This record gives sequence, structure tokens and C-alpha cells, in this order.
Amino acid sequence: MSRPLRHHPYDAPSGGWGSMQSLVRHASRQQVWGSALGELPRQNKPDGFMCVSCAWAKPAEPHPAEFCENGAKATFWELTSKRATPDFFARHTTKELRGREDFDLENEGRLTCPMRHDPETDRYLPVSWEEAFAAIGRRLKTFDPDRVVFYASGRASLEASYMYQLFARIYGTNNLPDSSNMCHETTSKALPKSIGVPVGTVDLDDFEHTDCILAFGQNVGSNAPRMLHPLQRAAERGVSMLVFNPMRERGWLTFVDPQNPGQMLSGRPTRLASRYYQPRPAGDIAVMTGMAKTLLALDDAAQAAGEPRVLDQAFIDEHCHGFEDFEQMVRKTGWDEIERNAGLTRAAIEDAGRIYARAECAIAIYGMGLTQHRLGSDSVGMLVNLLLMRGQIGRIGAGILPVRGHSNVQGQRTVGIADDPALVPIDRLGEMYGFVPPRKKGFTTVEACEAMLEDGVDAFIGLGGNFLRAVPDHARMEPAWSRLKLAVHVATKLNRSHLVTADETYLLPCLGRLEEDVQAGGPQVVTMEDSTAHIHASRGRARPASPDLLSEIRIVAELAKATLSGTARVPWDDWVADYGRIRDAIARTFPEDFHDMNARMFTPGGFARPLAARDRRWTTETGKANFRTPAALNASFDPDDDDTIFRLITLRSNDQFNTTIYGYRDRFRGIDGSRMVVMMNPEDVDRMGLVSGARVELTTVAEDGIPRRKAGLTVLAYDVPKGCLAAYYPECNVLVPLSHHERDSLTPAAKSVPVRIAAEVAVGSEAAPTGPREGSRAL
Repeated sequence: MSRPLRHHPYDAPSGGWGSMQSLVRHASRQQVWGSALGELPRQNKPDGFMCVSCAWAKPAEPHPAEFCENGAKATFWELTSKRATPDFFARHTTKELRGREDFDLENEGRLTCPMRHDPETDRYLPVSWEEAFAAIGRRLKTFDPDRVVFYASGRASLEASYMYQLFARIYGTNNLPDSSNMCHETTSKALPKSIGVPVGTVDLDDFEHTDCILAFGQNVGSNAPRMLHPLQRAAERGVSMLVFNPMRERGWLTFVDPQNPGQMLSGRPTRLASRYYQPRPAGDIAVMTGMAKTLLALDDAAQAAGEPRVLDQAFIDEHCHGFEDFEQMVRKTGWDEIERNAGLTRAAIEDAGRIYARAECAIAIYGMGLTQHRLGSDSVGMLVNLLLMRGQIGRIGAGILPVRGHSNVQGQRTVGIADDPALVPIDRLGEMYGFVPPRKKGFTTVEACEAMLEDGVDAFIGLGGNFLRAVPDHARMEPAWSRLKLAVHVATKLNRSHLVTADETYLLPCLGRLEEDVQAGGPQVVTMEDSTAHIHASRGRARPASPDLLSEIRIVAELAKATLSGTARVPWDDWVADYGRIRDAIARTFPEDFHDMNARMFTPGGFARPLAARDRRWTTETGKANFRTPAALNASFDPDDDDTIFRLITLRSNDQFNTTIYGYRDRFRGIDGSRMVVMMNPEDVDRMGLVSGARVELTTVAEDGIPRRKAGLTVLAYDVPKGCLAAYYPECNVLVPLSHHERDSLTPAAKSVPVRIAAEVAVGSEAAPTGPREGSRAL
């Protein structure tokens, strides 16, 4: 469907009436007012349900409405009254449906019964659950286990995830890639090297005691809006917030609390960012090197004047390793090199360093703007270095905080969804369930894709997600996917991954998290882990979208029963009857983290997993917190030697969560009607001989010689750094080479993709004027 593209710069605060209007619009579109009014008050509450969107922490004393705009959209999306029934599939071939956009596919509504693709008619046809499980089990028995991929999206509960990894390992493989491989796998690799734990060290309470917040590469307004509440309280206390992001995102600028009637009526927003710096994409290492250089200079001056030290030398001496090498690197690096790579002036970086130097307690927040680069691990390590220089880990009001994406992506890793068996107590699993665990390392997401390209994968099992849209190199991956022998998708809604079919493809529709899950033992509860490593219970209460839906736990159990043979002792049916028994098994497998899990899971605010770094215990190879020296200041694959090569940031809109597109209005960026846009610095628009509104195509610059292009994009002059472009994910994943990934974690380097831009010969209707509306300008 053709829609007019409009760009009308948005200068209102995050939250406020804009959020309220968005909720009304989306609830009406999904026709859920009746059900939503009953469910939204339960969202993120003890004895309620945990949001199906992001993994931000849930407070012990929740707000009356403990949901954000995007969390409510996710709730509406799941509660929708729309249904994708067998009649819908009878009317459309998969070839026809592949021509639809992502929003249109999921907007058909909830899947209602199991389906099997019929290659002769190219349509999905209904199949009974019994027949589907039996057929899938028969096919899986014929494959080499190491040629089967068990993917998890980050949505499934701790209980379902534990069962899923056990199913895969008894089957004989560690091929357990997950969505974390595409975003915060870099965190899982980098933090253990620095501080000995793979997750952040900050609790919600720390926000009440900090006096400085550093934020790198994270868009709070769209990706974790409930964080705006503790940020607002911090700002009102005078906390310094230093934000580093190539995009000037509204969420970090000002906020009006929709739950504060006085602020809503007055319209007076809270200013959040004290300073907003816009470095080059992949320039964060250089920025942090400059800040470290500033700290060293201030410390030198303090010592010379006989004043208190700026560095926490006592902490460094007692708790740290590698400071001397790090210090030498920082002192030797010149300001010219720092400024060139950072895209910021020395004065701006020194300003940030001085503010941080005055802080007693500092929190460092980051997102995929650090992790999705060639040197993402070094970027994360540099941020930890800044904290270690001043003893800002293992104390109240301080620490490192990676903001995770999907609602249980961190928890899935905790209970065993991992390609590396060294991260899992596999010997204990083998003893508990009577099988010999596989020892061979499995595939990450990128490795699974590479194996598919080389015809090294026979079958794919997906526990949620939209794998083919989430991964890089779409144009290469879709033909490879069609050569699979078997694809099984556990899902709530239709998406593009379901439409690129294997020899045999099944859609297995599951209950949503909001829906009541009744098994033989009665109504059930599931659990998940948030970004601060707290565990929460979640109880669904809504009526299921169809009587034919099964829970994810039941589906995993039935697949395992149909597939596995041998002597393994797993009480699949007992677990399905009573999920508390699964939690007992999790507690036996991971006793330090999950002891007394059933008794503790309804703790307000969640019960915390013990993290040694919070107590200044360092489970690293050196037994100390490690300063890590980066390999280079430039974290990108762009060598920075050609001014016709731009660094492309792929990003999400305000009407989006991961690959789920809720609509075409990116309110905070003022973009409405289309996602086929590329944001570009006005000076670069002129330099490249373009105009705002021109149709362009992007081509990737890569050494493998494989052509990658994205045409049909409309240029928008926008406030981004020179030499930088920004465009939407997943549409522009076609430009990201599989080989362009973080060097340690293999996370796709999607935040600084080297591309060239050129005008298209023909101008299409999308860029044509459509007539302005009030408060907007048409392109």
C-alpha cells in the first residue's frame, strides 16, 4: 500500500500527550479497548504479567500504570481481536504474502491453529497437533544433530527455555543460537573479561544514589521508556547526565510524566541530558580514551597541588590488573587522533571528563550503539575502564548497565540457551537426566547463517522470533533458507520468516504471555529475568486467542517426546502439568542463582541473582577487575580513508520493537508514512549533490565482492554527524554482510556499516509532494 511520506520535526518531550495519543491510536487499531483496560493495570506488577516487550527492571513499588508507550503497544499487539485463520491462508499463497510488508503480515492477527505448508498449492493448510508433532519428530530423527539449529528469540520464559536447551542437548547438539547473538552477545563476551560477570551490576535502587550518569549508544525513549522514570527523578535531584549518541534522540532530552497530572497540565518537561554529545558512529573508543586522558591530566594536577586524587588509586591497587598498560596507551595517544576518530572536539571531550571527575557515584548505561561494531568488545571494555579508574563498580549508586532488548533474552542465557557448553553445567544436566551431553561448540546466529549458506544445516526449530528478518544479508539468506529440509516455527503471529519455506514447514501457534495457561495441575505461572538480573513471576489471565493454542512449554515437551529416544530421564508430562516442577529442576541445576525459586518468584521487584562484581569479587582469570587496552580507536569496518564512504547506522523507530512493526509513525524523529528513508547530514546532502526528498540507493563497501544494495530510499536532511547515515532495521539488514561482525562475539556490526550513496535515476511516488497537513511539511 502506498503511503505519503511526511517529515515534520518533533520538538515535544518524550512521554506526555504524545504518548497518550499514541496509546489511543494503537488500541483502536487493534480493537482491544475492552481487554486492554483490564490487563494494562496488571502489567509489570507482582502477581501480574511481565511485559512482552523490553527487559527493563520492574520496581518493588510500581506506579499505578507500570507500563510505557511501547510496552502498551506490545500488549495491544498480543491482545488484538484480529485472527489469521485457516480461511486467510486458504486465500493467499506464500509467494503472494511475501510481497507484503512486515507490518501488514503481523497485523493480520493471531495464529489460531497449527499449519503445515503444502508445496503443491503453496499454501498453509491446517494440521492436527498430533500429526504435526509426529511428523516433525520423524524428520528430526533422520538428521545429524549437528545439522539442526534450535533458535530462541528472547521471548520464551525461563521454564520453556530450560526445557528447550535440554531438548537440544539430549538430541545431541549445542546449536542454540539466540537473539542475544545479534545484540548484546558482545556484552556477554566483554564484561566477563573485565569484571567477571556477563551482565550489568546496577540495581534500580542505584539510580536513587548516583550523581552522574554516562549513557552511550542507547535510545531510552523508544527502547526502554520505563527507564525515563528513574532518570527523571535523578534529573530533578541535579544528577549530571552525559549522553553520547550520533542521533539526537528526544527521549534523552526532555520528559513529561504521563502519570503526573500537574506536569501534564502545565506541559513543563523535565530536562534530562545535561550534555548531549554526537560522536561519529564507532567513535566511542576515541571519546572514552579522551575522557580517560582528561582524568589522568586532572589527577596529575591534583597530585602536583597536593589535592585529593581524581583516580581511586586505592581501588586500582587493590582490585585491578592491567592499569599500567592502559595508562601508557592513553598517555601516548594524541588529541588529533582522538578528535578525528571521535568526531568531537577536544574541548567537548574534556568537558565530559571534568564532569565525570567530579562525580562521587556514577552509572554507565549503554546499548547496541557500543556492541554492534567490529570492536564492540573493546568499546564496552573502555567504558568499564572509565568506571574502574574511579572505583565506580561495586558500590551503591554506581556500576555498569547494559540495557538488554527482549523481555527474557538475558534469562534464557542464564538457564542454558548457549552455543558454548562451557557456559552451562552440562555434566550436572547429564547426571540429572541420564544422558551424555554433547561437548562440541554449537552455532551462534552468524555461524548458523554461514552454515546455511554452505548447505550445512538440514533443519531449523524457532522458539519465537523472525529469524530471517533479524539476521544480516537478507538477499543471500532467503535462497539458502529455501534449501532447508525442515523448518518449525513456534509463533503467535505470521511473519516473513514463515513465508520462505523449507521442504517441510510448520507453524505451531502458542499462547501469549498475557493469556491464561491452564494445565492438568491448574493455572500456571512462568518467570523471566530483567536487565538488572532480577527474577520475576508472570501470570497470564486473558482469554486465549484460540482454543487450539498450546503453551510454549507444552509444545517443547511434545516435540521432545516425539523426537527423543534412548535412556534420558526427563519427566516432560509432569513438567507440563505443573510448571513449579520445572522451577524445582532449574533450582537443582543452578542452585546459587535459583534456590527456593518457587518461594521467591513473587518477590516485589524480583529476587536478585548474586553477582560477584557487585561485591567487588572478581571471577576473572587474574582474580581482579581488568583494565583492557583497545586494539584501535576506530571500532568500525570503515577504514576512514574515503570521504565518499558513509557509516550507516541501522535503527528502530518509535513504532517498532525488534522486527515487529506496529506502524509507520516514528514520532520522536518526526517521520510518518514510510520506513524507506535515509537520514543524512544537511552538509553531506549538499556535498553529494542530493536534495532532501531525493530517491537514492545505498551499496555496501565490503571486501568479499558480493553486491549488496538497497534502493528506493528517500533522503531526509537530519541532525546526524557528517559522514554518517541512519536508516531502519530490518529493511536495511540487506546491506550488512555476515562477515562484518564483532570480532569476539560475532555480533553483526550493524551500527557502522560502510556504504556509498547515489541518486536513483527515476523518482517514485513515495518522495512526491502529498500536500501538507497542520504541523507538518510534505516532501
